[in-house]
Amino acid sequence: MTEYDVIDEQGALREAARALAAGHGPVAVDVERASGFRYSQRAYLIQVFRRGAGVFLFDPPPIGDFTALQEAIGGEEWILHAASQDLPSLRELSLEPATMFDTELAARLLGHARVGLGAVVEDTLGITLAKAHSASDWSTRPLPQSWLEYAALDVEHLVDVRDALVAELEAQEKTEFAAEEFRAVLEREPKPPRDDPWRRLSGLHQVRGRRPLAIARALWTAREDYAREQDVAPGRLVPDRALVAAVLANPSSKSELASVKEFTGRASRTQLDRWWAAFEEGRSTTDLPLERVSGGDTLPPPRAWPDRNPEADARLKAARPLVEQRAEELGMPTENLLTPELLRRLAWAPPETVTAASVGAALGTLGARPWQIAQTAQVIADAFVGSVQDPATASDDAS
Repeated sequence: MTEYDVIDEQGALREAARALAAGHGPVAVDVERASGFRYSQRAYLIQVFRRGAGVFLFDPPPIGDFTALQEAIGGEEWILHAASQDLPSLRELSLEPATMFDTELAARLLGHARVGLGAVVEDTLGITLAKAHSASDWSTRPLPQSWLEYAALDVEHLVDVRDALVAELEAQEKTEFAAEEFRAVLEREPKPPRDDPWRRLSGLHQVRGRRPLAIARALWTAREDYAREQDVAPGRLVPDRALVAAVLANPSSKSELASVKEFTGRASRTQLDRWWAAFEEGRSTTDLPLERVSGGDTLPPPRAWPDRNPEADARLKAARPLVEQRAEELGMPTENLLTPELLRRLAWAPPETVTAASVGAALGTLGARPWQIAQTAQVIADAFVGSVQDPATASDDAS
């Protein structure tokens, strides 16, 4: 087994940056986090490979400042797999590519049946990667050599994978499709924080009444604050089911809360004062949450469309199978040609005058890329017009 060293100080970082700058071709980059173990999504290992330079493994927490690495490779094409997952962690360290190639996204556009990194490496290069440590706690120190070998292999083959996928994209005339998708990933704005994130508590549907919901909110907030403070994944401190069980038990005292048998976790007992304070806050607040909240601009589920907006229902039923057919002709998943949500929004509120041009403009406003518009605008326009002329031909499938 190859022995790998982890770079954890500025001198070695600068030396590695010089070696990478002297290499040639695109740069393969990967990130290991500690999702499910830590509260943050920070990078706990960054792997970089470039032909002519080799593989380098960086330990972000002790390094801190990655200016030297950004200056060395920031202007090169970066190769990532599932870039949307890794870019936020890289950007926290001011590491940002000017251009990039996403091997997962390319594989999707090419119609590969499997798009995980190991599967794409195997399909393109015939090499099998062990994925034994993909869900490991990468905040562990020191990192075992077997983990480091796994991490290094994640980038050592990426340049060869990229070259194979480039050839496939050219053969299928999808090079520009991929380029537009890669730019969209790089330019995509971060999602705004969710409203009422506490409502995502698993099992919250069992809680009835505004006061119990206020207690659930207070418990969730207390857990988030403590998880952030300890940098531990919230569910490892107290699982969702334990918080919900505590709310449903409705204890009248701290000792009763402690006796709730489902109230388990690393901090359920040691932080009992914290949880009881949350109960008291939820029971005393005048800011009671609504039992049901509107979905903002969320559309009703398609099964409700026949009653609520039959014209939109007819448009959706006419267009959806044609878009699916076009995706099949292109050899890619429908959601990569056009997301179902985007098609639903267009069917719900189409242009006043439906033409390929007006549908294309609406798609662009909704965020579709030019290649997607070129492939679907005429198809959708024809379907929408046909649904008005002969709605009886629409499929009965409202799912």
